[in-house]
Amino acid sequence: MENYNQNQYSDYTVVGSSVRPASKTFMASVFTWMFVALGVSAFFAFLVASSKELFVDAFHTPLRYVIMFAPFAFLMIMNFGLQKLSVATMTLLFVLFAVTMGVSLSAVLVVYTSGSVIGCFTAASAMFGVMALLGYTTDKDLTSFGRILFMGLIGIVIASLINMFIGSSGMDYLISIIGVAVFTGLTAYDVQMLKRVGAGVEYDGVGTADTKKLAIMGSLRLYLDFINLFLMLLRLFGGRRN
Repeated sequence: MENYNQNQYSDYTVVGSSVRPASKTFMASVFTWMFVALGVSAFFAFLVASSKELFVDAFHTPLRYVIMFAPFAFLMIMNFGLQKLSVATMTLLFVLFAVTMGVSLSAVLVVYTSGSVIGCFTAASAMFGVMALLGYTTDKDLTSFGRILFMGLIGIVIASLINMFIGSSGMDYLISIIGVAVFTGLTAYDVQMLKRVGAGVEYDGVGTADTKKLAIMGSLRLYLDFINLFLMLLRLFGGRRN
């Protein structure tokens, strides 16, 4: 699901090796929006998974194509409309994205056992938290590291598309292992990038509306890091229902 324009924040990023302290308010807003999105997705995932009628409507009717492509569409609109969309529109699109993601993730609750889901979610939360802290506190510039990870992400997407036709379990296992490494690393990189955005927002005196939109986009990025990390762990260690 990760599909960002890596330069979308460039106008607000502090250039150079020294990074000014990020705005605590900005970072708090980023993580607050991320937790809101996770909460909305979790609610709709549980709602659809617990109702046979809703699940059938979502995955066994033409509606499944809407559910499949809607998150990507919302993501692209927000990504390319960052400068033009209002805060209210960005917020609405963000919530709709979280809703459609939750509906699509309901299949996870049906396919995998509850113990597997809880275990992998807990593991993903711990890994995400550690890497987020590392990305926020480290003095090492992770820019070059981020470029390598982004190339790895492209490789994962291509390999996954190929494996859709091959159907190799071994290749799927390898993709999942690489995916865990990539999204774990991207968490640290993205948090450091957002730290720089926060510093740039303070330094450049960016308006309140633009700051809110940047916080929403930043939270979306971290949301995708977390969800993809969770799904990769689930593919590796999740136990399927009989």
